This record gives sequence, C-alpha cells and structure tokens, in this order.
Amino acid sequence: MTFKTLDDLGDIRGKRVLVREDLNVPMDGAKVTDDTRLRAAAPTISELADKGAIVLVLAHFGRPKTPTPELSLAQITRPLSQVLGREVRYVDWEGDKEAVATLQPGDIAVLENTRFFGGEEKNDPAVVQRFAALGDIYVNDAFSAAHRAHASTEGLAHVLPAYAGRSMQAELEALEKALGKPEHPVAAVVGGAKVSTKLDVLKHLVAKVDHLIIGGGMANTFLAARGVDVGKSLCEHDLKDTVLEILDAADKANCIVHLPYDVVVAKEFRANPPVRTVNVHEVAADEMILDVGPAAVEALGDALKTCKTLVWNGPMGAFEIAPFDTATVALAKTAAALTTAGQLVSVAGGGDTVAALNHAGVADEFSFVSTAGGAFLEWMEGKELPGVKALG
Repeated sequence: MTFKTLDDLGDIRGKRVLVREDLNVPMDGAKVTDDTRLRAAAPTISELADKGAIVLVLAHFGRPKTPTPELSLAQITRPLSQVLGREVRYVDWEGDKEAVATLQPGDIAVLENTRFFGGEEKNDPAVVQRFAALGDIYVNDAFSAAHRAHASTEGLAHVLPAYAGRSMQAELEALEKALGKPEHPVAAVVGGAKVSTKLDVLKHLVAKVDHLIIGGGMANTFLAARGVDVGKSLCEHDLKDTVLEILDAADKANCIVHLPYDVVVAKEFRANPPVRTVNVHEVAADEMILDVGPAAVEALGDALKTCKTLVWNGPMGAFEIAPFDTATVALAKTAAALTTAGQLVSVAGGGDTVAALNHAGVADEFSFVSTAGGAFLEWMEGKELPGVKALG
C-alpha cells in the first residue's frame, strides 16, 4: 500500500500535530518497568518538535470503564520526558483547547487517556471531531493499535491530513518485506501453546510461505493429528480434522510443514526436572513434550540456511523454564547469524516472541522485531488493519 510519511509534511512550524502513539507501558507504582514503547515513540515526536510543530500526543492507557487517576496519562509525562530529553506537558480534557492554545512551536504535550471518552472505542464521530478540533495534522505512529477502528486510530485519518510516523513506517516497510513482497524461499516459524488461537494465521501462511515450522504446544496437536501418541502433552485433540485440512492445503501449495521428529520430554512441568530426548514415537503415556529435540533443531537450522526471508511468531518450546528454552534459543541464534551475514531478512513479532528473542540475546540482530501483539497477529492472518488502511 502507499501512504504518506513525515517526509511528505513540508513546513509544519506552528502547526498542531496530533500524534497517535502507544504509551500503554507496564508500571510498578510511578515507575515504568519497560520503556520500549516510549523509546519507539521518541523518533517521531522529536522530529516533529524539532521542525517547530506543536506536538499533541494521543494515546490510551489500560481499559478504563470510567476516568480514574490510576489510568491517567499524567503519570507518563515524566517517563516520556526522560526518554525524549525535553519537557513534556500534560493536557487534561477539561479546558484542553485553552491549554493547547498556550503551547509554542516545538512544545510537546500528552493529552489525557483517549479511552476516558466512551466513544473512543466506538469510533464515535463526535469524539473524532473533538480530537480533530485540537489539531491541524494527524500522524499515526501506533501500529500496535492499528487493528482497532477507534476514533484516535482510524477516525482521525478521515478528517485531517494523515501521515505515518517513523515507527509505523518502519513496521509497515518491514512487514511488506516479510510477507507482502518477500524474497523467496520464505520460512515462517509459528509456535505457542494452542493451534486454536492461530488457525487463521496457519491457513493464511500455507499459501504464502515455502517452509512452515510448527513449534510449541501447537506441534503436539499436529503430531497427534498424524497419529502420534503425545502422552500427556498439551494437545487439542478435537482439532484433528482442521489440522489435516491445513496440512492438505500446505501440500497443494507446495509448502513444506516441518514438525519435530525428536523431542524433549518430562513427567512434570517445572524447572530442571529429569528429562529425556526421544523420537516422537517413543513418548510415554505419563510424559509430556516440552521442547523440540536437538536433531530437529539442527535440521530446521539447515532449512533456514536455504531461505531468504523469515517470519517468526511464537516459541519452539516452553521457553520460560529451563531447559525447555534450548530449541528456541538455538534456532533464534541461527536466524540471527544468517541475518547478520546478510543472507536472511528476519521479521518477528508477538509478546512471547519478543520475550523469547530477548532471552536468547538476539532481538537486536533480527532485521525487525515488532512489539505489536494483536496487530502483528492479525497482519499474519492476512487481515486488513483499519488504522493502516485509513492512511492509504
């Protein structure tokens, strides 16, 4: 798709720019425990302020039923100011027009939680107009909220000149390289606990990629559908017919589906229990599969070496607990090394995925790691994201 970026803005000195960011950061009291989203917002906010715009940041925080101090964005102004290295003001919705009128070119202000308006999530035209009245230009820099057709994520793009911020731009360009117009062969790693949560992803990917690597608890469901006894492993036995349909679709699309042929099993799920590595056909009735085995991981690494593009969503095993992080770490390091060598374009996303790649110490070596959860997943499902479509 085509969309305008900050490069298309022209002279914006003195213009009021409404910038939709994702400031929904985890907090412990008044302290932000992970400022990733604040750092992602910084390039766009700083660039606009440096060009003399009056920057008005729109964002949601939590899921408030009614306005509450605990979910006020007032508490984000100081952490954001520290990340930006410049003053950030706070503007309440009461008297917002008067407060905005006092701002000067280069000033930055965070407006109150957009979800304090009941009509925000309903994309109420009255709320859209209320927001729009404060600005001259709209910039959407929050890909992670782009799957929602809310007033601040979609509605504003129809009533003000609309542009993609730097974070949004980077996300869209990376996703285009990964699945829009990728260089083949393309591999996709899809892991996680349940097939049921990623059915649409799998159905979409088999027609798009050359190699589909299934990991996590999802692999157990695929193995069981093929007649493998997976013992007491996490498994959705009722999805057998659906899995067989996916495998049949993959076969027709010439997509190779990779399932583990050796696995790491244990009788209980805890840190460092007695484990053994076995062929998938040797899992005992009282054992559970908790990771992909070393032989399968080596073969998967060899498959990645033949590919030009990789999309990754979900871990290979129960990576949160040792030693069941081994396969995820090993495959992630292989992908990172191939990326660093210039042989692979690697794009990853999803909460567990980011945590897994950080755990493996390779997140910075991937071509692009998306911090978006739901939006990244819907993009992998092939769905059109309202906030992105509105920019086109």
